[in-house]
Amino acid sequence: MKKLLLLLVGLTMLAPMARAENVGVPAECEDVMLQCFYWDSYDANKASTKYGRTKWIDLQKDTAEITTYFDLVWLPPSAKAGSDGVGYNHKQLSNQTSTWGQKSSLVKLIDAFHRGGTKVLADIVINHRANKSNWCDFEADQFGEGYGTYQLTEEHICGNDECFTTKSSSCYGSDVHGADDTGSNFDGLRDIDHTSEYVHEWAKAYLRWMKDVMKYDGFRHDMTLGFHGSYLGMYNEASEPYLSVSELWEGINRQKQHLEETGYNTMIFDFQQKYLLHNAIVKGSYSLLKKNTNSFRGQELERYAVTFVDNHDTFERDGYGNNQFGGQYCNLDDATVKANVLQAYAYILSMPGVPCVFWPHWYKYKQEINDMIVVRKKAGIHSESKVLEESSGNYAYSATIQGHNRKVIVRVGKNRDMTIPAGYWKCVDGDYYTMYLEVGEGLEEVEVGKKNVGNGEKYIENGRLYIRVGDKVFDATGRMQ
Repeated sequence: MKKLLLLLVGLTMLAPMARAENVGVPAECEDVMLQCFYWDSYDANKASTKYGRTKWIDLQKDTAEITTYFDLVWLPPSAKAGSDGVGYNHKQLSNQTSTWGQKSSLVKLIDAFHRGGTKVLADIVINHRANKSNWCDFEADQFGEGYGTYQLTEEHICGNDECFTTKSSSCYGSDVHGADDTGSNFDGLRDIDHTSEYVHEWAKAYLRWMKDVMKYDGFRHDMTLGFHGSYLGMYNEASEPYLSVSELWEGINRQKQHLEETGYNTMIFDFQQKYLLHNAIVKGSYSLLKKNTNSFRGQELERYAVTFVDNHDTFERDGYGNNQFGGQYCNLDDATVKANVLQAYAYILSMPGVPCVFWPHWYKYKQEINDMIVVRKKAGIHSESKVLEESSGNYAYSATIQGHNRKVIVRVGKNRDMTIPAGYWKCVDGDYYTMYLEVGEGLEEVEVGKKNVGNGEKYIENGRLYIRVGDKVFDATGRMQ
């Protein structure tokens, strides 16, 4: 299948207008994020690990390519943890050696990302904690000079945690406990009492230490349904992350409430948009992709949305009832699955919000997703970009989006209009998705299979397209070789 690609030469990016920002919510953000793991991807021997191992030493080998396309990377929990391996049942936050690798390897990895101009998000788990040897004892967190040592005890566990009502628990019936939970209970681990001033100081010290010492730039906050959002807002104000994003696996009304509770000092993963994408593409209900009140865009809160197609939880739990779009049981080698997933990426990589690419998808569809990212960056689409017009019809959707530099038209669906709009190049074209970029300075049309078009000589080497311009060689996405 022929495909029109981009040659980017000498683009001068236009800077967004400066204005006040909320903590952890960069204004008009052009960043694209990569989630650098999936469930159990630290262990190549597990049957579920089909898309490459992603320990620190493995990611180190990919930093050059990752930093070419991604402005942010989200790493898994990096603290010492219990038996789940992935790290969401952490035991000691100040110990940064985990199943993902040694602390020394993590430090080198973060440094490599920074040298490539990419910021790094830590996966922060402060809603709950694993014990040391019985139900209610914890290892001390020793953050060092300037940050302190903290020892959580029974009095820092929520008073309505199951450990106080389960007869086999070492603290069954204890009168020493914290206040009742300010959010939803997390079964199986001890829920931490975030009304406690001692817990406040512990959480603030931890986040500052992760930024200052471990050199993380921002945070993905796990299970923020588990405690009141005002505490997250407090912790972000104290640590000032570049970007904060909450995992709040809830509907739009509860997500809006969380934003208000935090003082708008965080972004949130747009779970509702993910499910709208699934239903639109698999069921052919493309009208769901239009401005929908159940998504952040429909609520005019695009600035606070991190959009995604799948993540480690939704993928691992496979709650879709079919294998045509997402979940670990879908076959990413299947042509229908590939077409569906890439339609979803064409959509989120054209739309406002900060898009997050899931590792297995990038692993399988790297070239297609990279090309889409190039179009987004060329146009300067950002978290607050405006959708100028959109329409849906019989198995088709189309939208025009304004970036800082120029416009993009995205069309998805088997019945999408295939005519090239006047004043646009067709840049990315696949099964059921097409992206067009408004013509502007520094852009040439390059068609696979033709040579000596314009001022670039194209040639194929090892199955890949390259363009020679004078004494310089570029790949099809504009990266100099």
